[in-house]
Amino acid sequence: MIKRFQNRVAESRIMLPAVSLYGIVVWLLCGMIGHNWWVQFACFALTSLLMMILNNQNVLIRIYSRSVSAAFIILSCAACYLFPSLDGAIVQLCLVASLLTLYQTYQDRQSAGLTFYTFMILSLGSLFEVQALWFLPLYWIFMAFYVYSISTKTFLASLMGLILPYWFVASWLLWREEGDLSYFITHFESLWSFTFPADYSYIPLTHYAVLAFIVILTITGMIHFIRTSYNDKIRIRQIYYTFMFINFFALVVLILQPQTENIMLRAMIITTSPLIGHFVSLTHTRVTNFAFCVILAVSLILTILSIWTSSLIF
Repeated sequence: MIKRFQNRVAESRIMLPAVSLYGIVVWLLCGMIGHNWWVQFACFALTSLLMMILNNQNVLIRIYSRSVSAAFIILSCAACYLFPSLDGAIVQLCLVASLLTLYQTYQDRQSAGLTFYTFMILSLGSLFEVQALWFLPLYWIFMAFYVYSISTKTFLASLMGLILPYWFVASWLLWREEGDLSYFITHFESLWSFTFPADYSYIPLTHYAVLAFIVILTITGMIHFIRTSYNDKIRIRQIYYTFMFINFFALVVLILQPQTENIMLRAMIITTSPLIGHFVSLTHTRVTNFAFCVILAVSLILTILSIWTSSLIF
């Protein structure tokens, strides 16, 4: 098999450190120090680490490659206008962490503990952005049809995990606010607050370009994976199908309700990274090598444009 430039990069042991350095530079150029985005950056770094763990634990790519976490960093930098949002950064971290524990329950209908942690983490994220709860039905669908872990025991564990963070918040409010639970009314109002028709007028052109780029990468990765999925184990196929499911759901929500961009675009970045990482690492033709170079070039251009529009440096 011919190893082209894309394969040498994907299998290189210095790729992830180099991309990590690139990510740090982008954060600095966006004004991380001046705006004190230290917590946001910490969440970004932890999420990148969890993406690497997600790849390693599930062997998402059947050769040595760090392209999943590298793709996550590169795509996140292309959408660097999301950096200022602390709530979004926390939700993104919680999404990856919950997927990490969810996939560990594969074919285990007795995994009440891991299921509890999965939904507790997702619920924690919803404390910061309640729209994270929109992924809740997807997780139950995954448990039933892709992870094969649904049972009475695990379903009850998921409900307990979902309730626990709100139980503590309610207890704190009862003590601190002397029984005033109006926080929950305000918090959950936005869960079913929809805008029709959708207002796209306030969205900059750069955001459209980044979304279009991510959608193209998703479609490219999906087509490649579906065509070559017979080479992967059944468990890996099921995990990738959940990535596609989440990506499609997030895209539909984002189109219908563009005000959810802070959450839905982050979810798309999470699930697009393994798809395009699989494509880059396991193809080796002249066409795909050229496509890889184009992907890198477009990523860099979009990152520069996003920095230009979101930084006070320029």
